[in-house]
Amino acid sequence: MKTLLINLLLLSTISISAQTYSSEDFEVSPKDINTTTFLKDDTANALVIYEYGKSYIDNDDYLLKTKYQKKVKILNRNGFKYATVKVPLYNDKSKKESIKNITAKTYNSNNGAISVTRLNPDDIFYEKNTENHTTVKFTLPNIQEGSVITYSYELSSPYVYKYHEWIFQEDIPKLYSEYVTSIPGNYNYNIKLVGPYKFFRNDSKIEGHCLEGPNGAYADCGVTKYVIKDLPAFIEEDYMTSKSNYISRLDFELKTIKHFDGSVDQITKTWKNVDHELKTDKDIGQQIKKSIKAKDFLSAKVINEQDELKKAKAIYAYIQDQYSWNGDYKIFTDVSLKDLIKNKSGNVSSINILLNSLLEDCNIDAKPVLISTRNNGFATKVYPVMSDFNYLIVQVKIGAETFFLDAAEASLPFGSLPFRCLNRYGRVIDFKKGSKWVDIEVKNISQLAYRLEIDIKNDSLEATVGVNKTGYYAIDAKRDFNRHQAQYKKAFQDNYPLFNILEHTVEPPERNDLIFKETLHLKQGLEPITKTAEGVTKKTYYINPILFTLFKKNPFTLQQRSYPIDFGYKNIYTYILKLNTHNFTVAELPKNSMLSLPNNAGSLYYKVNQAEDFILINLKFTLNKPLYDQEYYEGLKLLASTLVNIQNNSIIVLNSI
Repeated sequence: MKTLLINLLLLSTISISAQTYSSEDFEVSPKDINTTTFLKDDTANALVIYEYGKSYIDNDDYLLKTKYQKKVKILNRNGFKYATVKVPLYNDKSKKESIKNITAKTYNSNNGAISVTRLNPDDIFYEKNTENHTTVKFTLPNIQEGSVITYSYELSSPYVYKYHEWIFQEDIPKLYSEYVTSIPGNYNYNIKLVGPYKFFRNDSKIEGHCLEGPNGAYADCGVTKYVIKDLPAFIEEDYMTSKSNYISRLDFELKTIKHFDGSVDQITKTWKNVDHELKTDKDIGQQIKKSIKAKDFLSAKVINEQDELKKAKAIYAYIQDQYSWNGDYKIFTDVSLKDLIKNKSGNVSSINILLNSLLEDCNIDAKPVLISTRNNGFATKVYPVMSDFNYLIVQVKIGAETFFLDAAEASLPFGSLPFRCLNRYGRVIDFKKGSKWVDIEVKNISQLAYRLEIDIKNDSLEATVGVNKTGYYAIDAKRDFNRHQAQYKKAFQDNYPLFNILEHTVEPPERNDLIFKETLHLKQGLEPITKTAEGVTKKTYYINPILFTLFKKNPFTLQQRSYPIDFGYKNIYTYILKLNTHNFTVAELPKNSMLSLPNNAGSLYYKVNQAEDFILINLKFTLNKPLYDQEYYEGLKLLASTLVNIQNNSIIVLNSI
């Protein structure tokens, strides 16, 4: 490690409020080092001051080249991790991506001068992750609080169909990000800007003769400069799908290449082309078309059932009972009905294709549907990108009703999907009429309802609790309960260690019911304040009446959220409590509260009523939409904050008579 001292005095007299960063230059300035905070986001641990990239197709070897530069300010010790750089490279059996000209420097303040520490080439490591993926990794040396780091490198890729993606936004703020693309006129790309932020600059020009071919042929290039400034950190928070749906970035998908000999390669296909390819595909296509006879699997009773819905439910139950999911999704590889039938176990696609085939052979309108799961990002709608899909379900139409099915999970009721599948839409595969998009929406409201009656006896709170769960609350509870009943009850006790659960009974759930009912009898010790006056002892009890909460803390804590709030389904939480007070006087009650979101999108209702011998509490938290635009964020944050405050800080004060 080599250190070079540069006698450049720092400008220490400039006030913090007046300091700025050199955000449009790769060179490190005194301002970059002397400024020690970022006033726009005082939670930031590091800051990208400047970022630049340029991609072009090289005239000599026709490879896609990308030059990259980055300048980062390390604001505190928690930002040290941003001094470790990882660059992914891809390879197949015949081609590979490569990297060269890696340079990296760390700038620090040393008694009024700037020291520069360079990265030793021996500290650059190549880690083989898989057969096709390698990570180039290096950590800049001599990192301190207040360091500024710069690094640059050049990438070379033979995969011109996948133009270099540009990620404008990261999990730390970014002041300036510029990407320059040089694309020959005979290369036609779909270009998509993802995220809510607009370009500060988006300039284009023509560069003549940028790419030469044989016999004097050539192409001109469209050179475009994309700039976005002042990007906030992208912070992941609860109730979101994949961050790839929202983080600000530029995507490229090659549509066509017109070669210098006049031939044209159609890279991005139409859905008509894709439907044909799927139909002839040796994995998913052949499996969907495979002739399956219901009589080889199902009883005569099921086959002869006249009620279509009953028949569909019976076939669905048969698949759930006979075949187990091995944990894999698979969609375009390793899809085999033969292996599934032989082994009684298989991936999601195999299980659901068999379900689809049996339904079709029983003359039920069924179609496979390709989807992308919540953590996989949205499937591209503008043009087919088959790699966007990672899951297969089944659509069934009976009369006027449409059902979506996934038989991979044994406890999942007919007509419900796992939460991971609630990602807005999918592509229905129909080899006769052609594929089409279909919206995937949850019709039912999911409700978590508690009803309690409490007595205070012998310095203890004794409660009878009824718990009703519907929708996805019921689906989760049924899955856990059916998997291991004793463990389910133990987990409940572990979640509430202050309770002595005397009895816990579960009403056996019906197979296709979206309801799960429990009853508990529990006891919790109280610590009253005792006072004795004139030989008479009286006790004062401080009781939080909300024993079961929806949120333990507010899930919404960002100053600003730039992406939607996606719960997946409509949601109601209710809590009704009757506290018997016939041996007490009431000294204090919680305050009532009521809030609502615009357009009847959600509400919070908290009402405390006192009668002669009891107190009645009614708490209701309602979310009337499965998906909220970010404009609702502040309202949802206030709603959740108020609910958490009610749950944690409601106090009833009782005095013994």
